[in-house]
Amino acid sequence: MLNDSLKAQLKTYLERVVRPIHIIASLNDSPKSRELQELLGELRALSDKITVNELHSDGQRAPSFALTSPGHDISLRFAGLPMGHEFTSLVLALLQVGGHPPKIEQALIDQIKALDGDFTFETYFSQSCQNCPEVVQALNLLAVLNPRIRHIAIDGAVFPEEVEMRQIMSVPTIFLNGKVFGQGRMGVEEVIAKLDTGASAREAEKINAKAVFDVLVVGGGPAGAAAAIYAARKGIRTGVVAERFGGQVLDTMSIENFISVQHTEGPKMATALEQHVRAYDVDIMNLQRAEKLATNGERVEISLASGATLSARTVILSTGARWRQMNVPGEDTYRNKGVAYCPHCDGPLFKGKRVAVIGGGNSGVEAVIDLAGIAAHVTVIEYDNVLRADDVLQRKLRSLKNVDIITSARTTEVIGDGQRVTGLVYENRKTGAEHTLALEGIFVQIGLLPNTEWLKGTVALSARGEIVVDAHGRTSVPGVFAAGDCTTTPYKQIVIAMGEGAKASLAAFDHLIRALPETADVEAA
Repeated sequence: MLNDSLKAQLKTYLERVVRPIHIIASLNDSPKSRELQELLGELRALSDKITVNELHSDGQRAPSFALTSPGHDISLRFAGLPMGHEFTSLVLALLQVGGHPPKIEQALIDQIKALDGDFTFETYFSQSCQNCPEVVQALNLLAVLNPRIRHIAIDGAVFPEEVEMRQIMSVPTIFLNGKVFGQGRMGVEEVIAKLDTGASAREAEKINAKAVFDVLVVGGGPAGAAAAIYAARKGIRTGVVAERFGGQVLDTMSIENFISVQHTEGPKMATALEQHVRAYDVDIMNLQRAEKLATNGERVEISLASGATLSARTVILSTGARWRQMNVPGEDTYRNKGVAYCPHCDGPLFKGKRVAVIGGGNSGVEAVIDLAGIAAHVTVIEYDNVLRADDVLQRKLRSLKNVDIITSARTTEVIGDGQRVTGLVYENRKTGAEHTLALEGIFVQIGLLPNTEWLKGTVALSARGEIVVDAHGRTSVPGVFAAGDCTTTPYKQIVIAMGEGAKASLAAFDHLIRALPETADVEAA
């Protein structure tokens, strides 16, 4: 199950364990149970602190296994095999159940332990989902720290009947005490914020009490992280306020064009970005959405959705972008009920089904190629009269036997039965004729939309909603700079966003030391 290199690494990690780990396996006669037996046997051989007890027909999902430690009330279980992206979740669970301290702030640990109530979480994941591990790891940690919290991480591919019965069409999907708690990426802080209803108000009070920042970065993606690091290295008071630290990078499956790093994955890069920022004296305020920008004399004020307000001498806007929606009837109704935006995450849930991919650019065609190996049939729907993907991708696409390509097509409606997607309607742009496709899944891959709606009427925006910046990252407002995918800078790439973030930070510092009143000569395009 595990190769020698992985075993050697895992053995090194397990040397950090300080208390016994007891694994209780629930098995049946399936091939997956035999695979689980093999995996658990290898784990047991790597540490003398691990014991394994195998049970059959004990009323638990099979195959599954629970992790606990004698003398500690821990209820943590994996149903299926935590391999693929979830192998890291298994390693962390072993370490934390074995007494290795988690790498989170003590205030969060205290907040988890103080949660009052009985909570049973069930998380459905797929091994190919890069968004799932953060959720699984967060809820596992809660189960380790608070005896009134139970968590079961369930591989949907191993338990398809449950997936069908509970109508799960997107992962991760989280249930709390039998009811849907959330879908999509969610970290420890987000889970606690939903459980501890007073946390938001307490955090707003703390934010309101903060002193004026020299540089306040709005957004925590690559541009924001670079801006914060460059500012902090100047020795000035620096803050980052972000709705989701890591930004769009968290949703990126594979990164192969970041110079000097041949290959990495988005969540790994996002973790590295945050660790690098935290290595400096930067005040990070996560899970905070900016709603308004205003000037007050020589200060710039950022109002947050929580009701708090931050003040700064300069501000760097790096709010990034999000998946563009089709904005057609039925899309919102059937989101996570057949309408999806991440083929890597949700593709395995559509095994043997008919799906469509909206968009014929690189991301759309890459999604089709991935889905063709899972789904029974894939239809590409492209608005233009030709596909826009690179030739190498188009050649691969046209070699697939279970793929149809429809061009000059405008999707006009998503249809369903009230519970899930059953098809879509599109218009032939050449003839005006409408057609209906019977489908069970729709993957939207039509580009990105800048997160700038909250800035309308405040800073100059282009016709596409991008923040207009000059060569120094300056906007139309004195003391306000911008960087990354939310700006008019061409080519939305991670490496470019980082460079733009660094440049905007240097420009902000120059603004501070020179205290010059002039701003960029920019107008809305």
